[in-house]
Amino acid sequence: MHSIKDALDKESLTGTTITVAGWVRTFRNDRFIALNDGSTIRNLQCVIDQEKVDAATRARFTTSAAVQCTGELVASQGSGQRVEMKVGALEVLGDSPADQYPIQPKKHSLEFLRENAHLRFRTNTYSAIFRIRHQVSFGIHEYFDQEGYNYFHAPIITASDAEGAGEMFRVSALDAKNPPLNEQGTVDFKQDFFGAESRLTVSGQLQAELAALALGKVYTFGPTFRAENSNTTRHLAEFWMIEPEAAFMDLKGDMDLAEGLSKHLIARVLRNSMDDLQFLDTRLKEEEAQKPQAQRSEMGLIDRLKFVLENPFERITYDDAINILLRSKPYQKKQFQFPVEWGVDLQSEHERYLVEKHFKKPVIVTGYPAKIKAFYMRTNAPGDFGYSEKGKTVAAMDVLFPGIGEIIGGSQREERLDVLEARMKDMNVPAEELWWYLDTRKFGTVPHAGFGLGLERFVLFVTGMGNIRDVIPFPRTPGSAEF
Repeated sequence: MHSIKDALDKESLTGTTITVAGWVRTFRNDRFIALNDGSTIRNLQCVIDQEKVDAATRARFTTSAAVQCTGELVASQGSGQRVEMKVGALEVLGDSPADQYPIQPKKHSLEFLRENAHLRFRTNTYSAIFRIRHQVSFGIHEYFDQEGYNYFHAPIITASDAEGAGEMFRVSALDAKNPPLNEQGTVDFKQDFFGAESRLTVSGQLQAELAALALGKVYTFGPTFRAENSNTTRHLAEFWMIEPEAAFMDLKGDMDLAEGLSKHLIARVLRNSMDDLQFLDTRLKEEEAQKPQAQRSEMGLIDRLKFVLENPFERITYDDAINILLRSKPYQKKQFQFPVEWGVDLQSEHERYLVEKHFKKPVIVTGYPAKIKAFYMRTNAPGDFGYSEKGKTVAAMDVLFPGIGEIIGGSQREERLDVLEARMKDMNVPAEELWWYLDTRKFGTVPHAGFGLGLERFVLFVTGMGNIRDVIPFPRTPGSAEF
């Protein structure tokens, strides 16, 4: 049996008899079956002989019925495809009653398709998204392997909160209605399964640092969780993170790595997924046309990807970014929704202005105020890139893309034990819970750095979709864990 992609692309198969199987997209004129098996967004036209296929069988060629066809691949009589199949034998493998199947060959809202997430993969939009998600995922492993990184499995269950956010799911075997209490009258987690209060991880970074300080270069790629009660288009309760960590690497090396990974992944998608990209590009243009002129993107999807691939990333400090924004027309005309002043975090509208309007290329911003960044980021000193006399800054870096804003966040880590302990104290991070993390600064500490890239956020960018729930197979969100 051959895939439909091979049948359409391999010229050596033309003129031969092959077998394909797939799901019916459409059946028209009682002769032409548009068959798709998920290997490509394109359909193979299978032409039947009405005299050899009885009416009862033809009535079974409904949308999403599974059919196996055997026949000769011949040059297509119509436009739009190179070859078609002249069917000699066929079998209906699985019926799909037309009056019950919910996804008919017409335009459905994305919300409707999310409600039918078990079947939405069969649509052009979602099949394209998840083939591209595969290309991105495979490309991540490919890139880090060629760069000498070791794939490292960080724990999913942890007793530490890497981000200090506190919005984590608890993992417990205790009786929720009648848990054991300690002398203070609070839950006695020493009697729990792990002997301590444990949660689902929001990041594998801290554990990856431990491994990097022995193996040199590692990266994690796995599920992470955040119990944030948010229903926005950018938040999930379960998502996948890529987190490289490298010993003997400074912030410049971290920025180089982030830029290299981004370009590698985009080049791979452009090379291997052009059919899917062209479909999603057309879809995005139709969606943009429904928006007011002022809200439309200046670039199509493929143009946006080439924009990132072909331009060197501009590297500026947070000071630079604030000064540019304060001088900008949107700020002068009070068009920004969020305030611009030294000390506040940049919002998506600010990040997009820097990328799309000012520099017209991807941007990496570094030297953020320490008070808005995590405890483990290295404190800048005079002479460091991103140092500012306006206040304490850290060697953090955010990579900004067009249309989406921040897509990668990372930093050089604080390797100096005394500075790290003081920072943890300032931020009320309990040192006793992270004694093992501090040990790495006692025994052979070295400069090291890393970053985090959310897989779904990156797939959102390369597919042009607007809701993160559309780029993960089964989204987990507040009030919803279906499928």
